[in-house]
Amino acid sequence: MRKSLYSKISAALFFAIITLTGIPCKAQITLVKNGKCIANIVVSPTEENVQAANILNRFIKEISNTKGLPVLFPFFHNAQSKTLKKEIAKKNNIFIGFSPEEMGLSPNDLEEKLSEDAFAIVTKNDRLMIFSGGGKGSIYAVVTLLERYLGVRYYTYETYDLPKKTNNLVLPQINLTETPAFRYRQTQSYGTEDPIFKDWFRLEEPKEEFAANYWVHTFNRILPSDVYGKAHPEWYSYIKGKRQPGNHSQWCLTNEEVFEAACSKIDSIFKAHPQMKMISVSQNDGNFTQCQCERCKAVDEYEGSPSGNLIRFMNRLAERFPDKQFSTLAYLFSMHPPKHTRPLPNVNIMLCSIDAKREVPLTDNASGRDFVKALEGWSRISNNIFVWDYGINFDNVVSPFPNFHNLQKNLQLFHQHHATMVFEQINASRGTDFGELRTYMMARLMWNPYQDADSLMRTFMEGYYGKAAPYLDQYLKIMQGALLASGKELWIYDSPITHKDGMLNAQLRKTYNELFDKAEAAVQDDEEKLKRVQMTRLTLQYSELEIARTEQNQDIEKTKKLLDLFERRTKAFNVPTLNERRNSPADYCKLYRERFLPSGQVNKAANATVTFITPPAERYQKIADKALTDGLYGGTTYVESWVGWEGENADFILDLGEEKTFNHISTDFLHQLGAWILLPKGGHYSVSSDGKSFTDFGSFTFEEDRDVSVKFVKGTAKSVSPVKGRYIKVHVETLGNCPSWHFGVGYPAWFFMDEIIVQ
Repeated sequence: MRKSLYSKISAALFFAIITLTGIPCKAQITLVKNGKCIANIVVSPTEENVQAANILNRFIKEISNTKGLPVLFPFFHNAQSKTLKKEIAKKNNIFIGFSPEEMGLSPNDLEEKLSEDAFAIVTKNDRLMIFSGGGKGSIYAVVTLLERYLGVRYYTYETYDLPKKTNNLVLPQINLTETPAFRYRQTQSYGTEDPIFKDWFRLEEPKEEFAANYWVHTFNRILPSDVYGKAHPEWYSYIKGKRQPGNHSQWCLTNEEVFEAACSKIDSIFKAHPQMKMISVSQNDGNFTQCQCERCKAVDEYEGSPSGNLIRFMNRLAERFPDKQFSTLAYLFSMHPPKHTRPLPNVNIMLCSIDAKREVPLTDNASGRDFVKALEGWSRISNNIFVWDYGINFDNVVSPFPNFHNLQKNLQLFHQHHATMVFEQINASRGTDFGELRTYMMARLMWNPYQDADSLMRTFMEGYYGKAAPYLDQYLKIMQGALLASGKELWIYDSPITHKDGMLNAQLRKTYNELFDKAEAAVQDDEEKLKRVQMTRLTLQYSELEIARTEQNQDIEKTKKLLDLFERRTKAFNVPTLNERRNSPADYCKLYRERFLPSGQVNKAANATVTFITPPAERYQKIADKALTDGLYGGTTYVESWVGWEGENADFILDLGEEKTFNHISTDFLHQLGAWILLPKGGHYSVSSDGKSFTDFGSFTFEEDRDVSVKFVKGTAKSVSPVKGRYIKVHVETLGNCPSWHFGVGYPAWFFMDEIIVQ
């Protein structure tokens, strides 16, 4: 594969360097001479070929003192063959999208048969010819031509470098063929808002591949439980003794009516989109929500995995619609392949690495090896694998995530195990950790995972950050080493707090800031590059703010200044969100001032002793007796400071140490639906002076909240008149199981508590 991807590149680069530097050589093609165009672009008029010609001409205008090359469409003329032959006879012309036969060549003149998105650039007989294997092959050929031979460098959204304008444009002899390692390459980046960037980096979107954009977690789109659940509860998962129709419930895959209803809907989708060949028929988001009725359970046990029912169902669809492709998820409970059933060739397995940690390649830790085991299993029974990989911290996207050392190894792993499609979910919105570099690297390596990754990174860093690049490169390398030395895991639902004694300890943060200071100074006279460095610095500043709120003796004035700077810069750089749940930086800064900075109010429950009647979940018991009264509020990630109960009530008693007077009690709760953390039904406070006889103080209740944003909600009760007491009994009533609309339908809901405030 490596040879076919980049055959003859070294020679081509040699000639390109000679041409662009002005060293005398015999130019094969002259496009512009003495400020005049002496070549035509001749196009076989498909949408992709026309777009390729337009991109080529746009940049020829920008790098030469011309208005661009004339573009001809010979098939629009009556004398088609004569017109084309006339242009072929001319020197220096560029031909886009014709077949070898039309160009007077034989198929053997190309090094290999071109597949989808593949291309060949060939100069012969004083002509330059671009051949496409279909898809966007001609477009990808043009951007390769511009970058490799004409000196254009693209980095991110509408951000590129051009060579100095010239009166002469010449191209060397070229014989280049490229075939992508993966036929479909998707990532997430604000850069794709720029269509040139999207094409330049050979990125695709689900709507281009999947009929009506039916792409992942589609069960409820195909057979909505709101429409069918009441009349046909038997179509949906049987969980813990009853049918559980809901937005995130799965199908009962052994139910014949479900199959026929799904076929009917799928048939209508394809008829409405006759040009599309692929659709995702895949489980709803959520874990352990597969149907556990007797028939489904028997299949799962025989197959050794819940994927057995899924693949049997998909195979039936594949047989019903043999000319279509059916993609389904191997995700969470269905990650591992079945023991006996093999997917048909037109069943696409979308295998997800969501549970794997990211501090090392997937082959090198326990969670990653479990995914690798699944990948190896699927690759033994299928050549049609779509990997959904993850490369950012979803709970804190604007925080460091030093995993660049893993990108190439993981993509090589996917390629070596029959993956033909890849989605690298990196959520690279503005302000995320090296979001522009991450997208650049992912896109390049998805096209060819065997190229020199270090060289790719240097090219980007030097072009995008200029003189600041060495300092940012050092920053990345120190943090990567500190992560590995700390022994801490890197998780996609992580918090900077996890690493405050590791890669984000105080001494390292001091070093990082010194490097950023040097980086900013190095580009002080370049406003655009200075802004790029400052936006990249946001992840370090956010980490410092998050760590500061967990420290008892923080420098309040320093924190306030950092918060003000963070707010100004996130606004100036249009940073949209701090997490997957769309919490904005503006809301974060407002809440930080209210929640984490001293208010001047005295909490009479500060450092109170806590005695549990119903203790929290075991993993939170180590911090529970202090976390509820230590004066430090938890953040948006439940992994620090919060105390959680799973499907059970909470009961405990606070000892204030002495009798005190108060009229206000409140408890802090976390709302984070994506982690199965919902608000409880409500709670109740009672007060005692002797710890034996308790008097009612007040209650609180919560309304159902389906908002996906992360929130902090207080359960508050007030007394009209002040009361006296030393002991406060707190009772919180669990919601029980997650409701039908939630990811965890049928399973216990969590609730998380933090500070108890008594005033």
